[in-house]
Amino acid sequence: MGEVDPAFIQEPEHRPRISYIEGKGVPLIDLSPILSSSNVSAIEFEGLVKQVGDACKEWGFFQVINHGVPLEMREKIDGASRKFFAQSLEEKRKVRRNEKEVSGYYDTEHTKNVRDWKEVFDFTIEEPTIASASHEPDDTELTEWNNQWPEYPPDLREICQEYGQEMVKLAYKLMELIARSLGLPADRFHGFFKDQTSFIRLNHYPPCPNPELALGVGRHKDGGALTILAEDDVGGLEVKRKTDGEWVRVKPTPDAYIINVGDIIQVWSNDRYESLEHRAMVNSEKERFSFPFFFNPAHYTLIKPLEELTNEQNPAKYRAYNWGKFMNNRKRSDFQKLNVENLQIYHFKISE
Repeated sequence: MGEVDPAFIQEPEHRPRISYIEGKGVPLIDLSPILSSSNVSAIEFEGLVKQVGDACKEWGFFQVINHGVPLEMREKIDGASRKFFAQSLEEKRKVRRNEKEVSGYYDTEHTKNVRDWKEVFDFTIEEPTIASASHEPDDTELTEWNNQWPEYPPDLREICQEYGQEMVKLAYKLMELIARSLGLPADRFHGFFKDQTSFIRLNHYPPCPNPELALGVGRHKDGGALTILAEDDVGGLEVKRKTDGEWVRVKPTPDAYIINVGDIIQVWSNDRYESLEHRAMVNSEKERFSFPFFFNPAHYTLIKPLEELTNEQNPAKYRAYNWGKFMNNRKRSDFQKLNVENLQIYHFKISE
């Protein structure tokens, strides 16, 4: 990725500022109360639930510490990722994804029709089941994901899958806290993830000669349920603050994870919690690495507002949509000229 060519250049109104506002308001939440072996007091637990609920409502983002994920697991995936991306382009493209193979390496991703200044490697946590015992296959099935694994580094597959299992554990804990914050039973969301379609992306953002013109990832919202992001100490994530629409930088916290609500939780909560726009900055001096985990439900899940959170005074604000079909369209959008605006949940918004 040499000089910035027109494919990377953002429209003037979307170009990043080199000087930025640091997002000190993004909540930092200590999860140690739910990880403690001793009994947690009701007051302490309810306090934690309230912190999570307030963060989801006011920011759509928060950071967590004392989350239970071993630091060595994070160090391993960071090291393996750096080894993979340090290879020649020819080697990396041996596992390049395409319209049929939707997992693997990719270096020409676009967000809102502008090319992102990054390269990625995607892999699924579990090979998604095409059909379950209670589900008959139909034309909305999720395209089968077959992970592609490179020859080097040789332990990448093992490291990635072990790390993925840690992410799944943390995601369930977070979803339980979110459920409680909405006044629901802790396990209310568990059933949706029986045949989950979750995946992890390894991101590499090379130094950019003109960081004032390009973005590592353009402004977007996450289409899934929950995202858990690990990043290095370079930083670059920016969140569009709800109160004033300003882009604010999330300062990296050592060994923390950045959590954000996705579109699915926005629909399930009937807009009580909102999926917010965010983007990734690049710089001219340092490469950056990050590892988002996207916690997604089964492909046959029908996404719609939860009955417990709707009534005559607060009717459902979204029409139901099939997650597998929706994600298929999103995955194909890089390879076909699809209208990206029609790949957002607002396409299913009910007119008031």
